[in-house]
Amino acid sequence: MVSSEGLSAPLPPPQAATRQYGVTKPISTAGPTEADIQRTLELEKFLVDAGLYESKEDADKREEVLQRIGQIVKDWVKQLTRLRGYTDQMVEDANALIFTFGSYRLGVHGPGADIDTLCVGPSYVNREEDFFFILHNILAEMEEVTELQPVPDAHVPVMKFKFDGISIDLLYASISLLVVPEDLDISDVSLLYDVDEPTVRSLNGCRVADQILKLVPNIEHFCTTLRCLKFWAKRRGVYSNVTGFLGGVNWALLVARVCQLYPNAVPSMLVSRFFRVYTQWRWPNPVMLCAIEEDELGFSVWDPRKNPRDRTHHMPIITPAYPCMNSSYNVSQSTLRVMVEQFRYGNNICEEVELNKARWCALFEPYLFFESYKNYLQVDIVAADVDDLRAWKGWVESRLRQLTLMIERDTLGMLQCHPYPHEYVDTNKQCAHSAFFMGLQRKQGEKTQGQQFDIRGTVDEFRHSINMYLFWKPGMEIYVSHVRRRQLPPYVFPDGCKRPRPSRIMAQQQADKLPYDDGEVSVTGSGERHLKRKKDLDGVDVNQVMPLEKRQSLSPQPRDSVSPVIISDKASSASPEQSDKGFSMEVVESNKRPLLGEMEPEYASNSSTITNVTSKGSCDDAGFGSVAVSSEGNTRSVEGSSVGSNNQDICRAMYARQTRNLFQIMDAEMETCSKMDLKKH
Repeated sequence: MVSSEGLSAPLPPPQAATRQYGVTKPISTAGPTEADIQRTLELEKFLVDAGLYESKEDADKREEVLQRIGQIVKDWVKQLTRLRGYTDQMVEDANALIFTFGSYRLGVHGPGADIDTLCVGPSYVNREEDFFFILHNILAEMEEVTELQPVPDAHVPVMKFKFDGISIDLLYASISLLVVPEDLDISDVSLLYDVDEPTVRSLNGCRVADQILKLVPNIEHFCTTLRCLKFWAKRRGVYSNVTGFLGGVNWALLVARVCQLYPNAVPSMLVSRFFRVYTQWRWPNPVMLCAIEEDELGFSVWDPRKNPRDRTHHMPIITPAYPCMNSSYNVSQSTLRVMVEQFRYGNNICEEVELNKARWCALFEPYLFFESYKNYLQVDIVAADVDDLRAWKGWVESRLRQLTLMIERDTLGMLQCHPYPHEYVDTNKQCAHSAFFMGLQRKQGEKTQGQQFDIRGTVDEFRHSINMYLFWKPGMEIYVSHVRRRQLPPYVFPDGCKRPRPSRIMAQQQADKLPYDDGEVSVTGSGERHLKRKKDLDGVDVNQVMPLEKRQSLSPQPRDSVSPVIISDKASSASPEQSDKGFSMEVVESNKRPLLGEMEPEYASNSSTITNVTSKGSCDDAGFGSVAVSSEGNTRSVEGSSVGSNNQDICRAMYARQTRNLFQIMDAEMETCSKMDLKKH
């Protein structure tokens, strides 16, 4: 049932709540109280004041752009039909259609958001040559088109560009029809007949969006709630599919499921119930809006009983359109941990809002990522110009998730990573620059006294995978370095200024609230080495990059280098720098072959900076024992890891138990939430 009732409208009749949405019965069919309606009005006002709604002028411009793109693809198909010798009637009937999906189709896009679009064409117009070559060249010659970037090798092949200033992501699907009718039903399963996997994935964006809107009780309430939670996810740093968090379709599916469980709730109630449900959710139990359907077309659907790969998924969120897939396969153990902690944060704030102890603005406080960890990996991406950086950065960013997985694998899950999806730019660089950061901490609750985490080989493997980029150009470089919190560059902070160090009392209060504190650690490596060589730089700011041409040499002249060594808690040589909690660091002067990292004060050419972290004392004091990051001189080849096989064995055993009674388990989850509702009221 789709309802467009206003907040002041009477509650739906009792029989309206008897319909079951989704795979289980609702947790509660209760409608809103006066307090719930008032909180919803306050929430909607907050979203408007935050600028999350576009103006009518912008909306009209988007419609015009879509119409123009629609005409361009129609002309393109007619041109190809004529060139390939089809009859005049075929040329006249030749057609292509533009469909939208994603946030624009769901009605939750904001100002400046891109438009996800799908072009559906006839069977004789292919993706490889006709779309990514001929149509690409047509668009490249148009004055309205800028920043044109084809990505044919993506999981879902896409062409990205701006049309008259509006960002467009354009997919293509060639269906098994000679003529595409104007009234084509994109939800028709027969469209999937005799098409390849990329075409299925391209079509499913639109099919999933349409199914979501059909499966929620109230589209208006769904849209408001989704708009709110997308904004929350961006503020809290967990909105990014490419880095292992959740993207737009994932958040839409999670919100839609909560709408099914509370069919008569208004947005303020749905936001609160969202955090309550997913704080308690027992992952990897899947989130599903409808039953998974099999079909005679034979496409693989998500089923951990049959597909071994599906057993390794940490946070399954299943799409409702055939073939049903896990939309969140990118989620790792580390990113799941971060999201669950953020769900708990949101749940705590919403409970205070319901008790009138907090306002909605408290829910959207930005996450203080650079105050949450003591140690970080910094990934700097540089290129000769802005256009090269755009392509190079897209490639590197799409592989950052692999770095998280590699670290989890090589440290047996003991070193936890928090990739932060926000991009940072140092405008003082003489080259095009972009940087991403990753927080590091040892696994909480584990005794790791003196344990060393050597991830030099891991970073080296990651670097080699990055260098497989087919469109590499001179000047495209990546640098990975290990920095402590105090060594973070100024450009990651608001206004380019580091936040003042909080007082001891304030620091303790923040530590009680932050879930990712990893203790005091002393680090050797990039920061200390920069300070040691600062006299040799004659006043050059160690946070500034040298000119790009000075970083091209991969054969440094032999000289003494400052080479940190990996030490354990038993090492006592040299002159350790004592930290507040008994940690030490050791720097050894060496005449061995110098590191690439010694060539520049900030970057190591196309490699990582060697760093070490060593703990002395109890494991409770340490964030982690020792961390080393390097790719120089490491020639090991990773054949696999025992943690992977162990994880698969665990998943097999777990799913053997859980998949047999999946719906019973989900009913138990819902019963728990229902009891909490009754207790609260």
